[in-house]
Amino acid sequence: MAEKFDVVIIGAGPGGYVAAVRGAQIGLKVAIIEKEKGGRLGGTCGLRGCIPTKALLNAAHLYEKAQHFENFGLKVEKLSFDWKRVQKYKDDVVAKNSAGVSYLMKKNKVTVFNGFGKILSPGKVEVKYEDGKSEVLETKNIIIATGSVCRPIAGFETDGKKVVNSDQILEIEKVPKSLIVMGSGAVGVEFASVYSRFGAETTIVELLDRIVPLEDEEVSKELERSFKKRGIKVYTGVKLEKMEKKSSSVKVSGKDSKGNEVSFEAEMLLVAVGRMPYTEGLGLENTKVKVNPRGTIKVNEFCETDEPGIYAIGDVIDTAWLAHLASKEGILAVEKIAGKRVEPINHRLVPNCTYCDPEVASVGLTEAKAKELGYDVKVAKFPFSASGKARILGETEGFVKIVAEKKYDEVLGVHIIGPHATELLAEACVAMQLETTAEELGRTIHAHPTVSESIMEAAEGIHDLTIHL
Repeated sequence: MAEKFDVVIIGAGPGGYVAAVRGAQIGLKVAIIEKEKGGRLGGTCGLRGCIPTKALLNAAHLYEKAQHFENFGLKVEKLSFDWKRVQKYKDDVVAKNSAGVSYLMKKNKVTVFNGFGKILSPGKVEVKYEDGKSEVLETKNIIIATGSVCRPIAGFETDGKKVVNSDQILEIEKVPKSLIVMGSGAVGVEFASVYSRFGAETTIVELLDRIVPLEDEEVSKELERSFKKRGIKVYTGVKLEKMEKKSSSVKVSGKDSKGNEVSFEAEMLLVAVGRMPYTEGLGLENTKVKVNPRGTIKVNEFCETDEPGIYAIGDVIDTAWLAHLASKEGILAVEKIAGKRVEPINHRLVPNCTYCDPEVASVGLTEAKAKELGYDVKVAKFPFSASGKARILGETEGFVKIVAEKKYDEVLGVHIIGPHATELLAEACVAMQLETTAEELGRTIHAHPTVSESIMEAAEGIHDLTIHL
C-alpha cells in the first residue's frame, strides 16, 4: 500500500522548504518534491537568486571598499581580483546553503523526492524521475511552491553569452568590458552594482520614469544620483524595441519619452525584466484550481485555491514575489492545514530589500501612496552624512525617511537608502507591526554610535525634534 502523507509540497525553495519544516514541527507527515538536478534544495532563491547574487554583491562591495583603504590610513598595493575565485566563493556559499536545507529535511523527517511533481488529481501527485521511472504519492493536501522563471522577451532572446538573463549572468566566465542592463528593478540595479564595481562600463535603461520604481520617489532620485557618481549611466523613460547582435557587441535601440530615437551598444546585454510563474506540466488541468490572466494561481487570503486541499504560495500567486513572504505564506498554509488558528498576512508590512550599493530598503507606504489613500501625512528625513557611525564607515550617502500620519502619529512607512539599509529595516518592521507612533520610535533609546540612530533621528524629525541636523 502506498505511503500516505498529510501534505505534499511541490518545490523546495524558501516557500516550500520552510512550509515543510513548519509542517513537520506541528506533527504533519510531510513530503517535498524538487525537480532540480543533483538533488539540490533551495529553489531559485538559494541556487540562482538571492543567495548567489548577494555573495557577488558582497565581493564587489569589498573590492570597491578596498580601493579606498587609504582613507582609513591603510595601504593596499596592486589591488586586483580573481574572477574564478570570486565565482568559487559564490558557489561555495550556495552549496553550503543547499546542504543546510537538506539537513533541515533530515532533521525534521521530511521525505524528499528528487523528481518532477505533477498533480494527477486532488490527493494524488506523480513524481517523475530523470531515468523515466515514476511513482504516485497519496496525500490529504498539496502545496504548490514551484516559484517563477525568467520570462522570454520577444526580440531580446538570450543566448547565455552576449545576451543573458539573471540566471545566466551568475555563471559568466569573465567580467564584460561593458554591460547594458535592461530594467532597473531589484535584479537590474543589483547586477549593475556588481559588474560596475568589477570594472564593467555599465548602462541602465529603464522603461518607466525612474529607477527602482516601486520605491519612494526620493529614494529613486538618490540612487540614480549615487549611481551616476560611481560612473553608472542611467537612462529612464526609454522603451527598447530592437536588438542587434554584432561580432563582438550587442546593440539595442528604441525611443525615449519624447519619441526620439536612442541606441546603446555594449559587449553584453542583461535582460533584467520579466519573470513568470512556473506552472508548466504541473497538472492544474486535473483540478479545479483557477489561473489568473497573468498566469498566477488564484488563491484566497489563506493561500487556498479553488480546489479544496490544494494551496499555492510564493511566486506562483499574486502577492509580492519575495522569498521572505513565500516563507510566511508556507507557514500560514501548513498551519491552516493542521487546523491552527491563522491570521491573513498584512501585505502592507512586507519589507522590500534591494542589495545594490548603496542598499535600499523599505516597509509600508511611500509618501505618494499614503497621500493617494487619503492620509494627512508628515514626513521627515535624516541623512547618513550627519551620522557619526556612517562617517566612521566612510559610507555617508543616503538617508532614512519616515512617513507618519498626523492625527494619530502612526508610522505608515520607513524608507532607507544607505549603509546596512537592509539590516536596519528590521527595526521598522517590528515597530510598525506593533503600530508604533513616531514619538514612541523617536523616544526609544538607540545605542551610540550606530547607523540605527538615524531611524531614531528621522522619527524625532516628524515632530521637528531631530538633534543632529
